[in-house]
Amino acid sequence: MTQKVLSGNYAQSYAAQLARVQVISAYPITPQTSIVEKLADFVASGELPAQYVKVESEHSALQVCLSAAALGARTYTATSSQGLLLMHELLHWASGMRAPIVMGVVNRAVGPPWNIGSDHTDTMSQRDTGWIQIYAESNQEVLDTVLQAYRLAEHPDVRLPVMVTEDAFYLSHTVEPVDVPDPERVDRFLPPREPHAVLVPGTASRLGSFTGPDYYVDFRHQVAEATERVPTTFAAVEEEYERIMGRTHGGPFPTYRVDDADAVLVTMGTITTTARSVVDELRASGRKVGLAKLRMFRPFPNDAVRALAATADRIGVVDRSYTFGSMGPAATEVSAALYRSPRRPAVTSFLAGIGGRDVTLQEVRHMFDTLLSGAPAATHWEDLEIEEGAVHG
Repeated sequence: MTQKVLSGNYAQSYAAQLARVQVISAYPITPQTSIVEKLADFVASGELPAQYVKVESEHSALQVCLSAAALGARTYTATSSQGLLLMHELLHWASGMRAPIVMGVVNRAVGPPWNIGSDHTDTMSQRDTGWIQIYAESNQEVLDTVLQAYRLAEHPDVRLPVMVTEDAFYLSHTVEPVDVPDPERVDRFLPPREPHAVLVPGTASRLGSFTGPDYYVDFRHQVAEATERVPTTFAAVEEEYERIMGRTHGGPFPTYRVDDADAVLVTMGTITTTARSVVDELRASGRKVGLAKLRMFRPFPNDAVRALAATADRIGVVDRSYTFGSMGPAATEVSAALYRSPRRPAVTSFLAGIGGRDVTLQEVRHMFDTLLSGAPAATHWEDLEIEEGAVHG
């Protein structure tokens, strides 16, 4: 194990190198570009014996990875914001073809207006494409999760693509000490990919071609069944990673000081770090609050959310994206999970950090104050003071 001071983007790069990816293809977009720049350096220097395919767009980048995966290669790409939106068509192809692609996504706001700050709208817009989505809190978690993502994506019970996301600038361009495992350890955890249902040059075969309505639903059902197997498989993957590397990140929905909490806040990404500090501060003053980190958004950890509801009286959910519905996307999923729960605490939706706004300690305190006050559940904008006309001005 070697400790390096890395940005979240370089953590992605080192993880892809350690995973011994064979084909990389990507198109530059702020703030993702330094991920693939570093990988290009690894390839050019011979440190990573892989093919780096330069393309004219993100759509083409994912097509290269999809084609290489169809031939049995381990592939990697990365993107952000508008680039991810341009991939939308092929995201469906990747999951439908059961391609175990791993993609790093640096969460960035979607235009217009143009904005390069952190915002989860780009990945939330893709939440129904059949990809597994995992949201990282730290640069260490970024590196570890990319390695775990390959093991998960290639597992015979899963065979689905994975997005490993990180907040723009808070992780992508901020450095911190990261433990980089030795290649030998990674090889023990992540053996070479075992090709399954792949094209063989010179052999007549088809993959992803036409099917009629009598059979199409069966293919969709297979993807759904694979998705349902993800939680059990991911638990085994994390257990193996902890055994070999000595580190875990707590599964899809790790909790903090929730056992006797009157109010619990559910967070994603780097907001979690701020919220954890506030939990400790409020606990020291005698207020019973707790925290749950929504690490895996797809598939959604319904059972873990219902277990949390067994003790918490009020649950708040912080979304770093705006969707046109009654609540933020994560809050909507939490509410849906609780519909079948024997106990249904009130769920309050908070929208914060939109477009890269800082989420401060004071704002998180206010969220807990709102929950503990017993105020009616609603959607609260925590980071905006909107004057008349300001939205369109």
